[in-house]
Amino acid sequence: MIRSAVMLAALLMLCACELRRDDGTISEPVASPCQPVVFEQARMTLCTARPGEHRIRTALGSAPGDTPYRSLVALRDALTAAQRGRIAMAMNGGMFEDGGQPIGYYVEEGRRLQMINRREEPSEKPGDFDLLPNGIFFGQADGNWQVLSTDAFAAAATKRPFFATQSGPMLVIDGRLHPKITSDGQSRLIRNAVGVDAHGRAQFVISQDPVSFGKLARFYRDVLGVRNALFLDGSVSQLWDPGTGRMDSGAALGPLIVVEIQAEAAS
Repeated sequence: MIRSAVMLAALLMLCACELRRDDGTISEPVASPCQPVVFEQARMTLCTARPGEHRIRTALGSAPGDTPYRSLVALRDALTAAQRGRIAMAMNGGMFEDGGQPIGYYVEEGRRLQMINRREEPSEKPGDFDLLPNGIFFGQADGNWQVLSTDAFAAAATKRPFFATQSGPMLVIDGRLHPKITSDGQSRLIRNAVGVDAHGRAQFVISQDPVSFGKLARFYRDVLGVRNALFLDGSVSQLWDPGTGRMDSGAALGPLIVVEIQAEAAS
């Protein structure tokens, strides 16, 4: 049931922004997959990746073993003009160590760069990742995207996905809020998350106002109808949306999630 407090500030808002190539020519406008929403007085941005229209990949650095990008600007600057023209959106995508390396399962273009992290005891400096269960966002490039708790993924996985990133905590698990998350706790931060709805669309959310875990989780469950949603990070959360010209900056990042326009859709 969609709550009356939810207001879609701009339904299906598509902003077309020109992209200037390296040679100075102008490419076709890039349509934004993102729109502003308001849930219980909290402003957020909702970005939707659609199978058949978009591809999803993870990105840490220019190549496996390279120094991590650490920012969305560095990701953009490492791309050619043609590559930038296919970017629908990108955002930070999972927990990481001080140097930017992922602390949990991480797969990039079918290459596993980090094993599943199934520790049950909190680390020396417990954080959101230790609020078990945590989870994994994964799938093939052009579809079959999923979010599962780490244990559920480990039990169900039969082959390596094209991309995967482990983060935590889970916000929604099989249609229920994480058992240790209150409906609207006192911890309020700029946060971002991902979930996959019943239509197979990946729904990315980044808040503009500080929000609690509970409010973000209820938005996924009650408004988007997502049965499994995963927290990606807080405080450092950032979005690159070429269609609106948005390029966030701030604290250094780790893994990134990149949503690209399918070649057929871009032609």
